[in-house]
Amino acid sequence: MADEVYQNIQDPPMGSRERLSAVLSGAGWLIRAEDVMTILALDKKSAAKTLARWYAQKRLQRVGHGLYTAIPLDARATGQVLEDPWILVPSLFDAAYIGGWTAAEHWDLTEQLFRDILVFTTKAVRARKRNVHGITFLLRHIQPDALFGTRNIWRGQIKVQVSDVHRTIIDMLADPSVGGGIRHVADCFTAYFQHKDANPETLIQYAEELGNGAVFKRMGFLAQTIPDQAVLIEACRKRLTQGNAKLDPGLECPRLVRAWRLWIPKTWIGARLSAKERRP
Repeated sequence: MADEVYQNIQDPPMGSRERLSAVLSGAGWLIRAEDVMTILALDKKSAAKTLARWYAQKRLQRVGHGLYTAIPLDARATGQVLEDPWILVPSLFDAAYIGGWTAAEHWDLTEQLFRDILVFTTKAVRARKRNVHGITFLLRHIQPDALFGTRNIWRGQIKVQVSDVHRTIIDMLADPSVGGGIRHVADCFTAYFQHKDANPETLIQYAEELGNGAVFKRMGFLAQTIPDQAVLIEACRKRLTQGNAKLDPGLECPRLVRAWRLWIPKTWIGARLSAKERRP
């Protein structure tokens, strides 16, 4: 990998290329001082100086506090350092998982492509958007007890948590903005029931565990467009909480569907609405 990354760079002092190649081979794409210490048998101070020198020579790029990565040959043109940005998530945001529209793409719930990567993290979020060398992460803070319903996905040597297909749907129903808006969420919700792992009982279980009453209102409302979902619709109806919610808080929702205690947009009136308002 080192020859591919550095073939167009002027040769460093004797031995430096081999040392860097050894670190890249042993640590993978993400490198810390601890990796340099272990692989090159250096003390902490020497390892830090070595990383600083490689960074100054533009052989490595800093992607986080004490975290570096190799610079691909096309990085200057694209502005993006990593071929697989997912591997940054555990180091930058752990405990965290990839969710929302990014997980929907992963589980084939949508063919729509989103440039930004959606991450749910238990860390304090100072800014919802974070750019890391051309890669934009959109962050949502969650409480530690909301860290459930995820799968471990291996990206090379790095394990990344992704919301499973059920949690992906529940998160988008809880906050339609993380699903790209309610229309896209509705499309993903429809696609969910064609997925091999679709399980309405798991949706109910996750929604109860998350404890967001608006999820049942949106889910029951949207489920009326899905064939053969009378059981799911009734389960949502039994769990309706007091008060009215918006189908999508990001839109004007002037019309109230009293059966679901849900305000909906004017643009939803029509074919979708006539189907949704039918009782099973």
